[in-house]
Amino acid sequence: MELDKNLIKFDKDLFKDKNIKAKDENFDKLMFIYSSGIKELEVKINNMKEQFKYFYNYNLISNVTSRIKKPNSIIKKMKKKNYELTYQEMIEKINDVAGIRIVCPLKQDIFIVKEMVKSFPNCEIIKEKDYITKPKKSGYSSYHLIVEVPVNIGQNIFPVKVEIQICTMAMDFWSNLEHEVKYKPTKKLSNKVSKELVTCAQLVNKLDDKMMKIYNT
Repeated sequence: MELDKNLIKFDKDLFKDKNIKAKDENFDKLMFIYSSGIKELEVKINNMKEQFKYFYNYNLISNVTSRIKKPNSIIKKMKKKNYELTYQEMIEKINDVAGIRIVCPLKQDIFIVKEMVKSFPNCEIIKEKDYITKPKKSGYSSYHLIVEVPVNIGQNIFPVKVEIQICTMAMDFWSNLEHEVKYKPTKKLSNKVSKELVTCAQLVNKLDDKMMKIYNT
C-alpha cells in the first residue's frame, strides 16, 4: 500500500502566520492533532487507573472525561486577551484548547495522580496550579496541570498542550453545578448567589476532609 505523500510531507509550519477561521480545513486538522494529544494521555491515565485496581485493589480514579474547546470559545478568549487571531498565537498562548478531567474518590488521591502524571514518559510539565490547598475566590477547587505531549503526524512531531484537571467527585459536582448556574442564559449571577456558591464550596471541602478521615480510620 502506497502512503499518501502529502501526509508524509505534512508541513510542520502549516499553521504559521495564518488567521483562525472556525469553519476551515486547517482548523479541523489542528483540532485533530489536539484530539490525538488527548488520546495519548488518556491511554496512560486509564492504564494507571487499571494498575491501581489490579495491583493495589484500590480505585484511585473514578472517572476520566475529555473535551476540545469550541471554536467560538477559543476565539472569544483570544479577543478578550487581545491576542492576534492566528493559529500560531493560539498554539503558543492558549493552554486549554484540549482538556482532560480526572475525578478521584478522595482528596488524597489527587496528589497521588498528580505525581504519577508528572512521571509519565514523553510528557513535559509546562505549568501547575494547586487550587486544592488554595481554592479560587469563587470556591473552585481542583489541581491543574498544563502538559505537553508529542503527537506524530506523518514524519513530523507536533508538541501538543493539554490541560489536566484533577478533583474529587464532590468538587466535580460543585464545579458542574456552578457552571450551569453561572452561565444560565436567562439570569445574571447575583452577589447573593455567588456568596452561596462559595459557602457550598466550603461545605464540599469539609465533606471531602470528613470522608478522607473516615476512610483512613
